[in-house]
Amino acid sequence: MSRPVAFITGGAKRIGAATANTLHQAGYNLVLHYHLSSKKAQALADHLNQQRADSVKLVRGDLCELSQLQAIGESALAAFGRIDALINNASSFFPTPVGTITAADWHSLVGSNMQAPLFLSQQLTPALQQQRGVIINMVDIHAEKPLKNHTVYCMAKAGLVAMTKSLAQELAPDIRVNGVAPGAILWPENELNEAEKQDVLALIPAGRLGDVGDIAGAIAYLIQADYVTGQILAVDGGRSIATPGKA
Repeated sequence: MSRPVAFITGGAKRIGAATANTLHQAGYNLVLHYHLSSKKAQALADHLNQQRADSVKLVRGDLCELSQLQAIGESALAAFGRIDALINNASSFFPTPVGTITAADWHSLVGSNMQAPLFLSQQLTPALQQQRGVIINMVDIHAEKPLKNHTVYCMAKAGLVAMTKSLAQELAPDIRVNGVAPGAILWPENELNEAEKQDVLALIPAGRLGDVGDIAGAIAYLIQADYVTGQILAVDGGRSIATPGKA
């Protein structure tokens, strides 16, 4: 029998790449989506294919463009002829203070965080049903406790939470649908200063950043947790339950 296949959007770097490594070690073949990170995607695919030949294939496309989503989904399914796990990991993240919000901001933040997961899930439902597969959405603890100056991002993630729970009901029992809500795992690519980092750490009971491996491990757990669906698993060092100033 062929190996199970995981399709990871935004799979070239950061959490996506860590998830790819974890699932590859667990025996999965991978379809890694990327948009602009072509060098990182190719390097990761080459590295994993050296470990197990022809086990990783790449799909390129802009998830924010509705006109490209069908081709992305078709290419992902054609890569190995099956999909057992759809991991909607790709996510834009940047501030949108009121008074500065543009249509381009909406296009990027809603497109990557809510629109693409919905339409890819819909398109790949028949393939996932055949494998009794799983959809895992990358949510955020700030879907429930919004982050100041990030209204559009938080709206999109809150919509993704609702989508996760709704699809878990609609697609059951053939497909399980869950979400992972990271806390502070990696500093934003536009680095914070030291004082800002300390302010963040002060809100985390665990007293430290998490690691991309923590999220990858949570995803691997949800893939094999046959009696878990419609759940959002916070992996945040306790930040979502901490009382401000008393972490």
